[in-house]
This record gives sequence, C-alpha cells and structure tokens, in this order.
Amino acid sequence: MKAVVLAGGKGTRLAPFTQILPKPLMPIGDNPILALLLRQMKRAGIEEVILTVGHLADLLESYFGDGRKFGLKLTYSHENIPLGTAGPLSLLSGLDDTFMVTNGDVLTNLDFCELLDWHKKNSATATIAMHERQVHIDFGVIETNGDHTIKGYTEKPSIDYLVSMGVYVFEPGVLSLIPYNQYLDFPDLVLKLIAADERVIGFPFSGYWQDLGRPDDYAQATQEFNRMRSQFLPEDN
Repeated sequence: MKAVVLAGGKGTRLAPFTQILPKPLMPIGDNPILALLLRQMKRAGIEEVILTVGHLADLLESYFGDGRKFGLKLTYSHENIPLGTAGPLSLLSGLDDTFMVTNGDVLTNLDFCELLDWHKKNSATATIAMHERQVHIDFGVIETNGDHTIKGYTEKPSIDYLVSMGVYVFEPGVLSLIPYNQYLDFPDLVLKLIAADERVIGFPFSGYWQDLGRPDDYAQATQEFNRMRSQFLPEDN
C-alpha cells in the first residue's frame, strides 16, 4: 500500500525555526516528526511513501533519502508553485489503489490499520480522520435579531467542533476531480466529492492528536511526547 505525505509547506506560523528547517524536520524527542510518521506507517503495513516537497526540499531529501533506513520505499514529488493541500496529488502517478494521505507535521497515536479497516468496511471513497476540539471564547457572546434586539447572551461559552486531523484515506477515483497542477485544498475536494454523490465519511478518534502548526502547540507536543513516548513508538519498549 502507498501513502502520500504533504511536506511542501513553508510552516510560516513556526517561523523563525522554519526559515532554515522544513516543518517535517522539526524535532519531537530525538526524532523529526516525519520520522515518527514514517515508522507508524511502516508498522501499519505501508510499503511506499511519496513526499510532496517544495520549501527546503533538499534538506528533506538529504535526511530521509530513499527511505531504506525506515524499511520503506520513499520517493519525492516537487511543487514548483504552491498547490494547496490537495493540488499536489495531481502530479502523482501510480496511485491506482486505496491510498493514505497525511500532513507532514501530525503527532498522533492513531492506529492507521484501524483507519484503513474503517474506510474499507464502510465502502467509502474518502475517509477523514476527525478529532473533537473545544474552543473557548473569552467574551460574553451576544445574539441579536435584525433590528438589534438582543435574543441571547452567553458568558464565555465553549463550542465543540469535529476537526480534520490531516489524515485521509482515498480511493484512486478522487484524482479525477483534482485539476492538474492547480491550487486546491482538501475542503474544496471534499465538497466536489459530495456534489458528485461519492461516499465521504469520518473516522472518529478520541486518542492523542496534535497539529504542530503553532509554537504553543509544538511546545506542548514535545512535552507530551516525552511523557507518552511508548504510545507513539511501542516497538521501542
């Protein structure tokens, strides 16, 4: 089975670190975050991984090479212009069976085998791993009608959302909806799939997940990885 890792972004929210280091090489414990992902993919039976690269691609290629040290076949697809999250898939060939896509900066103890089984069991065209997040609003929230009459007032509410974990499983047919070498993000691709009456489902996951996009999230993930290392790399025990 094949997987695609999106590793071409500039990671501007983690600047200045990402001015000299691509985000997938940001260290978590004694490993780059992408190295952890590759080890988890290998454990799930994935044999080949394609990295879509752009920003500081030479550093990624120098570190990961052909993937042999991870027991994987690793190849690279270069973006000459930013293509969003879904657009890079239009440049790839050989995705002729079910495949997985992940962001290159995801720290999670999600069992990829369970995700793949869920996708197949539900006969889905696309499956999105999803996690519940709570957003706290530090203000009193006012609800009004058209003439500014106040209908409700909630002090510092919390709102629960299901968010994408940046981990997907697709059938190869989705590629027909991605225009070649044009910018496209996954939300737009999902809306295209829904409009085409394709089966798009979510995989609910309540375990650990952290996106490393912001400095605070990265610092938290580093601390939690050190405390929970065996959950991410059980083979090291």
